[in-house]
Amino acid sequence: MSRIPDYAHNLSPKMSQVMDGIGVNEKIVMKRRRAMLLNESLFTLPHQLLGNDKNIFLFGSQIEGSTTLGLKSDTDCLISVNIYNVIQDWSEWEYGKRNLLMIQDEYVSPGYCLLQILRDDAPLPEVAEVDDNSYRDRMGRILLNNTFLNDVGINEFIRHGPAHSIQDVPGVSDDDFVFAFPCHLRPVQARHWLNQHREEQWPTNGMIKYCSNTQCFVVGVGKTGSVNEAFEWRISTSIAERYLMFNLNITQIRCYVLMKMILKTFITQRIPDSISSFMCKTILLHCISFTRSDTWKENTLFSCLSFCLSTLYNCVQNEFCPHFFITQNNLYLSQVYQSISHYLFFLCQNSI
Repeated sequence: MSRIPDYAHNLSPKMSQVMDGIGVNEKIVMKRRRAMLLNESLFTLPHQLLGNDKNIFLFGSQIEGSTTLGLKSDTDCLISVNIYNVIQDWSEWEYGKRNLLMIQDEYVSPGYCLLQILRDDAPLPEVAEVDDNSYRDRMGRILLNNTFLNDVGINEFIRHGPAHSIQDVPGVSDDDFVFAFPCHLRPVQARHWLNQHREEQWPTNGMIKYCSNTQCFVVGVGKTGSVNEAFEWRISTSIAERYLMFNLNITQIRCYVLMKMILKTFITQRIPDSISSFMCKTILLHCISFTRSDTWKENTLFSCLSFCLSTLYNCVQNEFCPHFFITQNNLYLSQVYQSISHYLFFLCQNSI
């Protein structure tokens, strides 16, 4: 971010003023967050009162407050199905419960895992015959298919990967419902991120400690192109990601909203499903961690936005965009992003 044009200092306050006028300010952001967190509690309460083994979590731009009316952001609703005890170590096995052992070895894509079915009467692998929801691999392990939670969804919803979606319903926003298993331990691949020492960098040691104590989830979708695509489960760190988004300042939130507005206008309308909000969020978090916290101020908004777009372009050019927590997990999809490279180059050249 060393090359800052002279006009950027005058442009940044104007951009901030416009963002303030369309509701991307501290007051509206906090209102959105409080309202959505209240909704999350109201959605979960009936399940708790009825004794259902489910918890509801809301994720995405609506609860982060990182949206405005024109973006038409949807709500990501994760339904945590607590019928299995997902463990990473045999010491976590519990008697009488349906236990699943997370397998993360060299044959499993980073950021994903296999779920081995265990016995409920002894800490031993299940050896019974497989059924429609399981598969015996070449090592003799009985694995749970990643389609197991599909039947939990509602048939009238539209299936999109692991999500059940409500789309094109008058008066109803486009919402995604994802069913997942909770896991109370951090994934193995994220331990390097959690163990790194930071002094004045972002996220702070306190934030890292909080993230290390949050639960994660396993979602029924495999890595595209993986040999285990039908059996891999994606590891979701959504709670930790939401916590970090809650700790951004208003300039960082505005930068994220501007990224989505620009990409939606110039790229996703031409090439749908090319760059997601999650991709933009990942780029933003990486950019914040690379820079000093005093870099992100109202009078530097334009320069911060240019930095984020340039970083996104470099990820496409290098065919590598690491997940923020699980850096071995490459979010890059070559068949999609190669087609948008020239659009990104145009945006970067015109933002500097």
